[in-house]
Amino acid sequence: MQAVSLIRSRTVVLPAPNIDTDQIIPARFLTVTTREGLGKQLFADWRYDAAGQPRPEFALNRPEAAGCTVLVAGRNFGCGSSREHAPWALVDHGFRAVISSEIADIFRNNSLKNGLLPVVVDDSTHAWLLEHPGAEVSIDLANNSLNLPGRAVNFRIEAFARYCLLNGVDEMGFLRGKLPDIERYEAARGW
Repeated sequence: MQAVSLIRSRTVVLPAPNIDTDQIIPARFLTVTTREGLGKQLFADWRYDAAGQPRPEFALNRPEAAGCTVLVAGRNFGCGSSREHAPWALVDHGFRAVISSEIADIFRNNSLKNGLLPVVVDDSTHAWLLEHPGAEVSIDLANNSLNLPGRAVNFRIEAFARYCLLNGVDEMGFLRGKLPDIERYEAARGW
């Protein structure tokens, strides 16, 4: 997993509320067990027409979306069924963070475990971001701040998840890093 410390990017905006995990990555693409290639199917039903051609009006298909690593989404992003494939698809597409005024709990937890930073902001900040697609922002995870043109806002993130993101490790990687300590503890007890 790639470490997350400072993210600088223009934003891509999908203002619709209640974007669920089936819209993020439709169920027909859940047959894979690896994340590689899922970015091509991200928002597939919105990005492509019936013939599989990109819809030029969709935000991710516009030229100004190229290279953007921050997605600003409408309220209640990631609701619906639990599917780890949703953050996998976002990360494989190139997103490093999702910002909204509300992010569904299971999606948020899956994101944190897979290197995608979910940032929840107040309604005023969220409204500003929705109204300014392509805004230059920076997200400083070390200081828990989102920097917008002319102002900064703080966001909260659970301490262990923050540690893992800053260090580029998932939960298993964290535990494996503690293996020498675990082995010493077990040896001292004769296990």
